[in-house]
Amino acid sequence: MTAPAPIPPRVLTVAGSDSGGGAGIQADLKTMLALGTHGMSVLTAVTAQNSLGVQGAWELPADAVRAQYRSVVDDIGVQAVKTGMLSSAVLVDTVAELLAETGAPVVVDPVGVSKHGDPLLAAEALDSVRTKLLPVATVATPNLDEVAQLTGLTVTDEAGMRRAAAELLAHGPRWVVIKGGHLPGEAVDLLTDGDEEHWLRAPRLDNRHTHGTGCTLASAIACGLARGQDVPAAVRGAKEYVTGAIRAGFALGGGIGPVDHGWQTRGER
Repeated sequence: MTAPAPIPPRVLTVAGSDSGGGAGIQADLKTMLALGTHGMSVLTAVTAQNSLGVQGAWELPADAVRAQYRSVVDDIGVQAVKTGMLSSAVLVDTVAELLAETGAPVVVDPVGVSKHGDPLLAAEALDSVRTKLLPVATVATPNLDEVAQLTGLTVTDEAGMRRAAAELLAHGPRWVVIKGGHLPGEAVDLLTDGDEEHWLRAPRLDNRHTHGTGCTLASAIACGLARGQDVPAAVRGAKEYVTGAIRAGFALGGGIGPVDHGWQTRGER
């Protein structure tokens, strides 16, 4: 008899849809497949989105989000969860409550604005992110714009990244990754739990097609955690994967194209 196929690690993304396929749920599921896990999804919003920006967004009801989550978790189970676009306080509160009951590692990508600068988080939801969502996070992964939204700090250098990490850790996540991709020079991120510090550095690549980097990084971290890696190992692996995906990013449409989630299968370009 043929032995049953092994079950891959199961990773759940709770996020919005990107109709252009570069970010959101679509980027998450591509990342999860590329990294050898079984991706599952809870859709929180539908966006009309392409390489030029976000033309519209429609939030799903909290009951629909809760039903999707319970359907997956209660039957299939999860070994890690990643959150993305949660555009209102109601959705943030709903998802935070569900996560607190799950017991799996959680990667929170506190999505505030799109790559093109379009707002994706209501201002009144920021307090819920600070008080409800960050406390259930194993890892939070804000970029510098999101750091400013959540803390009021404008980060211009590595010392500022350290200050921002301390501010965010005070809200309760076990670890934070402060993404320094908006700073000049090399692409540097800071991973810390307040005691350990890991500076993750990569050369800045001459490629403007970077749509989906934040979603991809958070999903890749969740994949590592689902495979049983500790947080520093999961984040290091995710940084390497995203760097390769940015290097292979390609033009699509008339604006900012996506990173290439399948770069490893085609060889590094």
